[in-house]
Amino acid sequence: MWCDNCLLVLPLRAGAIAWAAIIAIYSLGGGIFLLKYGQYFFFLYPEWQIYGGIGMGVMGVAVVTAVALSVRSYTFSRAMQFVWPFVIVVCAVRAILMIVELNRGKDKIQWECDNGGQLYWESAAANISTSPAFPTEFCIVGFPTINTAYIVSLLVDLVFQIYMFFLVWRFCARLVHYSGMKGPFGNGKLARRVVIMPLLD
Repeated sequence: MWCDNCLLVLPLRAGAIAWAAIIAIYSLGGGIFLLKYGQYFFFLYPEWQIYGGIGMGVMGVAVVTAVALSVRSYTFSRAMQFVWPFVIVVCAVRAILMIVELNRGKDKIQWECDNGGQLYWESAAANISTSPAFPTEFCIVGFPTINTAYIVSLLVDLVFQIYMFFLVWRFCARLVHYSGMKGPFGNGKLARRVVIMPLLD
């Protein structure tokens, strides 16, 4: 039996748009943070720029997804349905690499904290930018908290992306399902127009 509302917390289209907006906002923030401060946490150039660039890419995909859902475009929505699995895989690999590299560089991060927030000497010797300065708040909370925050945020990001993929798939499936509905007027065209539009909101 077809389940139109399974695993849906909000109305499908509006909820999916809101979900995409949330992903876009925090991906933008995370990308900017990594591009600005990533050299203090990751020490193999240019890995932090790659991580930040991926975040910006996720933001772009989320924005395109929101637009596709806003205009009720089956073609664009279908395209996003194929794009999100690749995004999820790339972000899963990124999450693994970030967690491994963060733990590998914990002594270097501690060195930076012990030396007034200076960029680690090997990075500084490689002429990596030291502007802006290391956020002192991270030294206050300590590496274990930073590590936990990274792990939790990366896992939450993956969960959000997986649910975004589900919402896009569900929207496309609903479009296909209700496009086949028949009615008594105009060979079903009027009935489809009356019934489908509210159900897709």
